[in-house]
Amino acid sequence: MMEFLTTHILTLILFFPVLAALVILCLPKDNLKLIRWTAFGASLVPFLLTVLLWARFAPSQAGYQFQEQYAWYAAIHSSFHLGVDGISLTMVLLTTLLTPLALLASFNITDRLKAYMMLFLFLEAGMLGVFMAVDLLIFFVFWEIGLVPMYFLINQWGSEKGERTLWKGVKVQARNYASLKFIIYTMAGSLGLLLAIQMLGVLFQTYDLTELVQKWNALTTGTMMGLPVETVKTIAFWAFVIAFAIKVPVWPFHTWLPDAHTEAPTAGSMLLAGVLLKLGAYGFLRLVLPLYPVEARAYAPWLAFLAVMAIIFGAFASFGQKDFKRLVAYSSVNHMGFVLLGIAAAARALGSTDATIALNGAVLQMFNHGLSAAGMFFLVGVLYERTHTRDLEEYGGLFPLVPIYGGILIFTSMASLGLPGLNGFISEFLVVRGSFPLLPLFTALAMIGLLMTGAYILKGIKMVLHGPVNEKWAHGEHKLTEIKPREIAVMAPLMALILATGVYPAWILNVINNAVVTIFH
Repeated sequence: MMEFLTTHILTLILFFPVLAALVILCLPKDNLKLIRWTAFGASLVPFLLTVLLWARFAPSQAGYQFQEQYAWYAAIHSSFHLGVDGISLTMVLLTTLLTPLALLASFNITDRLKAYMMLFLFLEAGMLGVFMAVDLLIFFVFWEIGLVPMYFLINQWGSEKGERTLWKGVKVQARNYASLKFIIYTMAGSLGLLLAIQMLGVLFQTYDLTELVQKWNALTTGTMMGLPVETVKTIAFWAFVIAFAIKVPVWPFHTWLPDAHTEAPTAGSMLLAGVLLKLGAYGFLRLVLPLYPVEARAYAPWLAFLAVMAIIFGAFASFGQKDFKRLVAYSSVNHMGFVLLGIAAAARALGSTDATIALNGAVLQMFNHGLSAAGMFFLVGVLYERTHTRDLEEYGGLFPLVPIYGGILIFTSMASLGLPGLNGFISEFLVVRGSFPLLPLFTALAMIGLLMTGAYILKGIKMVLHGPVNEKWAHGEHKLTEIKPREIAVMAPLMALILATGVYPAWILNVINNAVVTIFH
């Protein structure tokens, strides 16, 4: 049994959510309690298996570990090949941690609960597949699978209020608009990605990532499809970059994000910010830098420019919001900009110490942002559930009414702000420290965004909690109730990890650093 677990642990983590979803399909739809606890209990299994995986992982060993390979599509030389290294393992841990918390946060959902829980479990499988795939075609299949559950979660369980006016005065529900925009943006980016992946597969008769990296980098001269190899590589590089930039999302491809976040159900926003945005950044680390080191180096200033725009405009846009959820949504553009800045700096000088520091910061920022953004979106949801408004001007003076909630909100906001002693500081510091020697001007400009980060976080706290006691929420039918034990249970693991990583980041940086050094030496 134990040997089977060791040799098939990735398949178990990947497909257990699908199995759980099929079990939920067979449960009676009226028994909400049973559906909730089955989904939550089942989502803990991949998390516990990931903890076991983490314990057995050897950080100092180069290459992928726990590999599994099965024949899948022999005619086109694609196999079902899974494996993890230090970078993907941190993302698998983040995914399997946030999914149970998102399901626990969904215990207040009553509308078509069965379908809702099943979609979340399918979504988890889709995201995990991207992080585990070592075959490019499998990577792409899971990349697309992750879109579909998210589309339906926003479209069917998103907030019912709000309308958007399209061309010629056509009015649609805001959640329909947001979900359609989300899927069209990401599908549009995926088109170029699919063509570039197919080109590589046809050219080298394999989709295996490790083989492709060697063969594609060895090909430097000659012509392909009537064009010089350099031109083909540059076009393919941009096809990959645009697909991943839309997903991160980087300015100017970010406009789907605030809409999707604002309309998504709370748990949907938690996973959207916590994990789905990381797929794009993971694509840069796993595919763009290893496959296109020359092009990445040449275009590093452009990537850095996009990153800095995301950092600055994300912060200013966030500061300008009056909707609490949109404020947090734009903050994701700002924080993910730092991930891309680290990647751009690393592309500039792959293998140097500064590049390694920047990449460590970028991967850790992905993990840290996953924790703090999921926490922030959940806290916005907690308040929205009680007040049915997200308008910051309706709040104010809530601290005396809900002191525990207020304390948790300030703690999580400070992690997002980058307060020393909490996790956000470590990762942003590493990115800035690694990027500054390589891209001094861009890093200096990014500091404007860092200043505005403080401004929008403090604005959010001030407008929600501070000021004289808000009489509207103090008594009567609108009386605001304190955060419940179940809701504290969602926040507790996030807060513990935020503090632990802030105080002792070595537990995770050791795993990340060894992977970064072996891949990009």
